[in-house]
Amino acid sequence: MLNYSKLMNSTVTEKIKPSGIRKFFDIASNMDGVISLGVGEPDFPTPMHIRRAGIKSLEESRTRYTSNAGLIELRKEICAFLKRKYNLDYSGERETLVTVGGSEGIDCAIRTIVAPGDEVIIPQPSFVCYEPIVRLCGGVPVILDLKAEDEFRLTPKALMSKLTPKTKMIVFPFPCNPTGAVMEKEDLESIASVLRETDVFVLSDEIYSELTYGKKHVSIASIDGMRERTVVINGFSKTYSMTGWRLGYACAPEPVISQMTKIHQFAIMSAPTTSQYAATEALRTGDRDIEQMAEEYDVRRRIMVDGFRKLGMDCFEPKGAFYAFPSIKISGLGSEEFCERLLYSQKVALVPGNAFGESGEGFIRASYCYSSEHIKEALERVGKFLKELKDGM
Repeated sequence: MLNYSKLMNSTVTEKIKPSGIRKFFDIASNMDGVISLGVGEPDFPTPMHIRRAGIKSLEESRTRYTSNAGLIELRKEICAFLKRKYNLDYSGERETLVTVGGSEGIDCAIRTIVAPGDEVIIPQPSFVCYEPIVRLCGGVPVILDLKAEDEFRLTPKALMSKLTPKTKMIVFPFPCNPTGAVMEKEDLESIASVLRETDVFVLSDEIYSELTYGKKHVSIASIDGMRERTVVINGFSKTYSMTGWRLGYACAPEPVISQMTKIHQFAIMSAPTTSQYAATEALRTGDRDIEQMAEEYDVRRRIMVDGFRKLGMDCFEPKGAFYAFPSIKISGLGSEEFCERLLYSQKVALVPGNAFGESGEGFIRASYCYSSEHIKEALERVGKFLKELKDGM
């Protein structure tokens, strides 16, 4: 009989943990009456004109592989979008790759840049995939803890404290999942002044770039001297409510994109053809869809933040994405215990903050990509749970 423990890659079995986001949803899926504020998936349907473009491509039998890098018309629309929105100049032919979601773009970028022994600075709390991918490459994750007192922004001082001669890449996860933190232009300028003196490459995950509240998103690639050392990752899942279409993209200088495309070519071949036609329509005519969804998220954001604060929970005001990251200090519980007891007591599913790195301990992530009524009911149940804890003390 095979000894599976010896057969399998020890990096996978010993150094990579399952996603902490999924644990509580696996439990919740077997319970009746659960209200979830956990999944980061828009509750809006994909706009009808975008769906029709996908349907039309099927009706016209446009179902074959595209080029490895993606439909050229889509790549050109991506570049036009980035120019119009963020003043970024990329070539659709040479500097753009269409991927299976933003996640594949992140994977290809890290595997292209990071070799065994290279250090990668990963600010946390942040999305869960960066660290495992670095480990799979043989790289060394260097965790940089973001702090609530800094509004969960990256500071030059914190960055410099982690830079070493082995640093190859820094992950730039803004607007941030799970905190909702953003980096404004003046913040980016100060970080760029540090990085321009190094050979460190930037992976800028901008999947939530169109979901900001107040100031518009600024890409670090638009800052002087940063384009040449940055790969921009973005996609359609969050912006256009196209999660199941599985489509994203990466833009970077040609030497980087050509090698990312090589990895993509062998692992994937090409992104889903139907999704590419739908995404082309989204970029051409979908600006108003983005505005309408962002306006609704802003309403829900205010309800959620105000709701947590009324319960006595400190809650940083998110400026981007669609998550709140309230402190659970008043409960006296750890993040996982809080979420587990809340789920069994009041049937509300949230994500423990430490699922996004140890610096997330003492917080929980709540998504506001749910209806206002759904959010209000969940907050009411959280209030009942906090009262239970207080009464039991």
